[in-house]
Amino acid sequence: MQVSTVGLDIAKNVFQVHGVDDRGRIVLRRKVRRDQLVALFSGFEPCRVGIEACATAHYWARELSALGHDVRLMPPAYVKAYVKRNKNDGADAEAICEAVTRPTMRFVPIKSAEAQSVLMLHRARHLLVRQRTAKVSAMRAHLAEYGFVAAKGISRLRDLLPLLEDDAGMLPELARQTLRLIAQLIEALTIQIRKIETELLHWHRNNAASQRLETIPGIGFITATALAATVHDAGAFRSGRQFAAWLGLVPRQNSSGGKERLGGISKMGDSLSMPPARGRRNRGYSLYAAQEHQH
Repeated sequence: MQVSTVGLDIAKNVFQVHGVDDRGRIVLRRKVRRDQLVALFSGFEPCRVGIEACATAHYWARELSALGHDVRLMPPAYVKAYVKRNKNDGADAEAICEAVTRPTMRFVPIKSAEAQSVLMLHRARHLLVRQRTAKVSAMRAHLAEYGFVAAKGISRLRDLLPLLEDDAGMLPELARQTLRLIAQLIEALTIQIRKIETELLHWHRNNAASQRLETIPGIGFITATALAATVHDAGAFRSGRQFAAWLGLVPRQNSSGGKERLGGISKMGDSLSMPPARGRRNRGYSLYAAQEHQH
């Protein structure tokens, strides 16, 4: 079996393989279980393998590349146009096999295990920050029901902490106990966020590319580590505008008939790789540290 190009539709347990030869003739259509995939590709001569850039794609790309295959990851939105009619695993694998051969196709660089680990830290931090923000908003809303209002932001919580004291006498005991539970959750999340930022700072100090990125005005170590982990080779972009388009920092176009119509920022890039940066004043804020400082 002379397979030159393979379209691989990955899933959790059952994968679909679609292979063609040098002339484009279909020579392989097969469903493969997860534990059989590596053994199957071990029997192939080195060939081009196309995979949609989705969950677990980078892992399988590293595994198949270790077998000598030329693995190409593609954005799913670019592959969708090659699905002929109904959507199923076989049609998706065939579309991937067709799309990977196109000379104008754009490919996604394969991330290393280390880069994925750094991005996992960023996503975990982003999740914890959102959870902390939700609890801070809940505390402010509960206190507002008793007539106590503070300015927005986690740094303003110190103005509300004295209300949780036993001798304050401004809140019912049951409400005070409930708000203390929320305050403890906020404190626990803050500690976890600080641990993640410590790990990111340690990785930043040992990565030359991340340190160079930090020298750019307006970029701190949070954004620098996200960029360094996401962009393995900056030479893959022809210009700064192409890099901005990859991040989604270009206007959405709806032009026709020679007349250009530009909308707002498209935000169609890799937003998960670029978590929103937090101000230095808000980073690592501790409720109980603020309370001790106040006393």
